[in-house]
This record gives sequence, structure tokens and C-alpha cells, in this order.
Amino acid sequence: MAGTLYGLSVGPGDPELITVKALGILQRVPVVAFPAGLGGKLGIAEGIAAPWLTPQQIRLPLDFPYVQDGAILRAAWQRAAQRVLEHLDQGEDVAFVCEGDVGFYSTFAYLAETLRQESNPIPIQIEIIPGVCSPLAAAAMVGQPLTLGGDRLVILPAMYCAEELEQVCGWADTVVLLKVRSVYPQVWQVLHRLHLLNRAVVVTWATTAKQRIYRNLEYDLHLELPYFSIMIIQISNPRDANLKTW
Repeated sequence: MAGTLYGLSVGPGDPELITVKALGILQRVPVVAFPAGLGGKLGIAEGIAAPWLTPQQIRLPLDFPYVQDGAILRAAWQRAAQRVLEHLDQGEDVAFVCEGDVGFYSTFAYLAETLRQESNPIPIQIEIIPGVCSPLAAAAMVGQPLTLGGDRLVILPAMYCAEELEQVCGWADTVVLLKVRSVYPQVWQVLHRLHLLNRAVVVTWATTAKQRIYRNLEYDLHLELPYFSIMIIQISNPRDANLKTW
């Protein structure tokens, strides 16, 4: 009997933000897979899961290149799928751990789809375990709700959608920009033009020891941000002033 593949969400960075269900699965599966870190360094998801792993478990780093070339990515997904499939075919359960939530801009979806194709005509068993995603973690660290009542929330991958920001700010109540580093100067200019810099906050490495929060962006046009940076823009004032911050 083939093993089960678990898409295991392990949260935004703090190892204690993993769910009880995810922790139980993580500690009992024989094989734990994760995106390999760059340059031999510990990967983000691996680092979150590491405190909960035992020496007896097989650690399976999978290479996912940080490129946008479709052919290169598909080849990487196929290689990763074959490595995972070797364990599943032997009846071993595999947990693929992913920072944040596996259904939220995650590599897992591509791996799972490739595995479905590679495992035909016998489908593999896949189980998804949800978790804490980065926008919710960042809002908690800032100490303010993302939404209230009927507020409209928009989440954008900033590196791809910076040009849409001005339009979105015209109708949304809260905007979250993911991985804002590469387009921060452009975003800053848009917010400056819209007089929204005083309603924007940047959180880097949310919930980790490296976390930093930048609240006053009016004088921070040239912030040096890491890859994992989130901006929250509260365009409308909360309806209840007492809930502006927790």
C-alpha cells in the first residue's frame, strides 16, 4: 500500500505556531520533505520544523529554483516528485513542510499536481493540513486587526502587482503586499501620492527572532528590506476606535 503525502503547514516562522494536528503528523511520519535552503543553508520551512524532528526521521531536501522560467520549474517539480514518489511507493508517509499555509502561494501545489500526473494510473493519497499564513501573523505582530465588519481585504504579491496598487487602494479597505522588497521604492511613491504612508506598516521576518516593524514610512523611502517583508496598508479607519490596536 502506498504512503500518504501530507501538505503540512508549519506557520510563518515561530515553531510554536504550528497547529496541534500538524505537529502530530510531523512527529510520526518517517520522511519529512522541504524546499532546500540556498547555498547549503537551512531552508525556512526546515528551520521551523527542525525543533520537532527526531534523528530517526529521513530529511528530504528538494531543490526548487528561484526563477520564473516555466521549463526550468517544471523540470525541478518532476525531479522533486520522483524523489517523493520513491518513498510513497515503499509505503512510507511523507510530510512536505511549508512555511505559512500550503494553500497560500506555496510550492506544494505544484509538487502535488506533478505527483498526481507522475503517479497515474494509480492516484496517490494527499492530505492538506492548514496553518497560520504570513498576513495574519504580521497583523498580530503589529497589534491590529486586518478587517472589521464588511471591510474589503486585498492581498497582492507585490513584485508582480505593484502597478495595480493605486487602483486597488481606490476601493479596498485594507491592502497587504507580500514580498515587497523588490518594488518598495515604487510602492512608497504611490502611497506618498495617495497620502497613505502614515497608514502603512512593514513587518519583516514576522514572528521570528529577526522580526522588525517599521511604522513611520514617511521618511523611509530607501528601506533595505529582506525577501520576507510584508506591508499592511489600512486605508479606511476602523469603525470602532477601540479596535484600532489590540
